[in-house]
Amino acid sequence: MEHSGNSNPRPVAESISEMVELVLPNDANPLGALLGGRLMHWIDLAGGFAAHRHSRSFVVTASTDHLDFLVPVQVGDLVIFKSSVNRAYRTSMEVGIKVWVESFFTGERKHVSSAYLTYVAVDRHGRKLPVPQVIPQTEDEIRRFEDAGHRREIRNAEKQRKANASNRG
Repeated sequence: MEHSGNSNPRPVAESISEMVELVLPNDANPLGALLGGRLMHWIDLAGGFAAHRHSRSFVVTASTDHLDFLVPVQVGDLVIFKSSVNRAYRTSMEVGIKVWVESFFTGERKHVSSAYLTYVAVDRHGRKLPVPQVIPQTEDEIRRFEDAGHRREIRNAEKQRKANASNRG
């Protein structure tokens, strides 16, 4: 039977996902540092897991907000990803992903990156599906829920600005 969406709201805790990757030589540039594109790929996977857990459907990546790389990650380091759905709309979800690097030998952790990605729930034919609303329960989840609304306003304003510029040009 094909999934048709589920309208029962779900707490953020049900979407929390964690992922760990070991940086191998094939993941690095000639200087032994993790390739930015590989990190972006892993961020997308980690975020997709949270979106899938929340929607219980297939998901596709719709957008990525600003992404900075704060500290280098070297071959042999562990990269730790924690993701959860911040807010859900009709068919889309904003997922926050936080990334740390952990030294394989010392256990020291440093913040590498934080990202916000938007995923859309779809069926196996690519048709959009409705997603459950998010129930933020902790102060941090409530803050992230509200912040997600502000980021959505900014994304929509930027989309409108680009559409207007395209129509003029």
